[in-house]
Amino acid sequence: MPLALPTPQRPAAAASRAQTRAFVRWQNGQHLAEGEQWPAAALAFEQASELHREPAYGLAAVHALIKAARAPAAAQRALALIRHHPKAALAYTLAAHALLETGQHAEAAGVLRSMPAGLARDHAHLLALGTALQRCQQHQDAIAVFFQALALRMDDAYLHFHLGTSFKELGMKAEAAECVRTAVVLGVSSSDLAARGQLLFLEREACRWPQAQAEEAALRERLRNVPAGQAMETSAFTHAVLIDDPAEVMKVAQHHALHVQRQVKPLPRRNARGHGGRLKLGYLSADFHTHATSQLMAQMLESHDRATFEVSLFSTGPDDGSPLRRRMEQACEHFEHLRGQPHETMARRIREAGIDVLVDLKGITYDNPLHVLAHRPAPVQLSWLGFPGSTGAPYIDYFVGDAIVTPLQDAADFSEKIAQLPGCYQPNDNRRERPLAAPRSEIGVADDALLLCGFHQPYKISPQVFDVWCELLHALPHAVLWLLHWNSNVQAALTRQAELRGIGPERLLFAPVVKLEQHLRRLACADLYLDAWPCNAHTTASEALWMGVPVVSLKGRTFASRVGASLLHAVGLDELACVDGEQYRRKVIELATDTPRRARLHAQLEEQRLTSALFNGEQFARQFEALVQRIWQRACAGLPATHLEASLP
Repeated sequence: MPLALPTPQRPAAAASRAQTRAFVRWQNGQHLAEGEQWPAAALAFEQASELHREPAYGLAAVHALIKAARAPAAAQRALALIRHHPKAALAYTLAAHALLETGQHAEAAGVLRSMPAGLARDHAHLLALGTALQRCQQHQDAIAVFFQALALRMDDAYLHFHLGTSFKELGMKAEAAECVRTAVVLGVSSSDLAARGQLLFLEREACRWPQAQAEEAALRERLRNVPAGQAMETSAFTHAVLIDDPAEVMKVAQHHALHVQRQVKPLPRRNARGHGGRLKLGYLSADFHTHATSQLMAQMLESHDRATFEVSLFSTGPDDGSPLRRRMEQACEHFEHLRGQPHETMARRIREAGIDVLVDLKGITYDNPLHVLAHRPAPVQLSWLGFPGSTGAPYIDYFVGDAIVTPLQDAADFSEKIAQLPGCYQPNDNRRERPLAAPRSEIGVADDALLLCGFHQPYKISPQVFDVWCELLHALPHAVLWLLHWNSNVQAALTRQAELRGIGPERLLFAPVVKLEQHLRRLACADLYLDAWPCNAHTTASEALWMGVPVVSLKGRTFASRVGASLLHAVGLDELACVDGEQYRRKVIELATDTPRRARLHAQLEEQRLTSALFNGEQFARQFEALVQRIWQRACAGLPATHLEASLP
């Protein structure tokens, strides 16, 4: 938080004893702040402020409290400062920073807008206001404020990065990429690798493949020069989904996980001990609302054996008021709302709840609570479901997968010990809706067309994937490629790329993003679902299988590229998991030209929907519970974490 704090006036010889003592306390606080001893500095500044109501002392105290991760106390003190000194412009900015830290985004924007007319709204004030509006999802307003701030300081790299974030959230991925590129050129210091990873991801989301290829090469070259084990902020998710090199994926995750660890002082270690009661199982996530994670695991949570397990959900994300949010709240015994609290407070709450095994559902994805895991609130900590690869975190003991996505021969590519489930790692919900297929007239395609569905977020569609898809369209003249209109750039970009490959725009059909029931209705219209690589479809692939649509996938080297194979194995369709692009192309053509075979596959999926463990959240709960108990019993016996093969008892 680069803010210019005012320096109090040195007391005159005739100053009161309290004024002199206050200044001495402030000097002591300055010395402590220079050494980044923020809790002690905050105390010294608070003492100075109590001795003398000079605004500079109070501003220094608020700033130090924020740096000491005491945002609630900082907000309280800043708001009091505003009441007593309404013309102290910096107090409004500091109050907003503190409120943003506690998740009170609307309140932060309100404080900044309440500053009296006539006080200078400087760069820091505008940056804080834009950030508050951004976090309130008011991105158009945020962009307008960021442009005002740019007029005052055009060379602020972080301001350009924030501007890119709002363009990204508005679906303007190409515009977002240009903002982040400017931030990278200007320099974002310790966040350089994270910004470069974000830039690569945005270029892929915009389907600007030449730019993406150049950024990928530059990013990977920089990463090769970073020594293994060095703490550094990275964009680990970008690597996990775009790079089919498991060792490199883990190295990047380790850099970030160690960066997080360096910012955290762990709680005193609590060892696993049997206690005779129910095993206290906690799940930690920001996605307990309308999100794929909750859609997948709702039935599994509802099916936990309450006689053996006491289940708690710790939510660090928003409450969207949706039916799925209410269902998640009711699917456990204890639902804790932790959003907006400091990470250490979250960790202490988990410790106070006595959680034995804590399951992280986010890994290194957006809005993740990895700092909470770094505090080590539970004796055993697992990573599962939310992140498609190793977290690289030494404070996470196990990574839960299965024999296909996490084979034990790949153990060197995981910092955690691998714990395999006997079936697919992914839970599903057979209580969810299964609507009838929509008529094809509703989606704008002829009944006799061969509908090849490629519903993917555009970052998954590489030029190599699109090459194969266009080859299929050349080989299958009656086929239509059905894609998602995910953002404002994708349709024009992919239409142009198809034309470069000799495919006219009439061969592509773009579908808007819709709610789940409508999505499932139209998904059932597809003849085949075309998977992408090296990041397969995950939730969407299981949705296609649920609706009876065969999925043709390509199995790669990383977790993200093996999900399709795991799902297909679970429904007895290993034949549809290919090993390279040529086999994938041949398989699609075989199925596309064999209507009776597609009908048999559809019938098989209809049967699997009723019988397969893949679609049985209750059965999955039993399998997950058995694995957790194996892990817990081993820990209670004082044995170190070890790889757990699914076939072992």
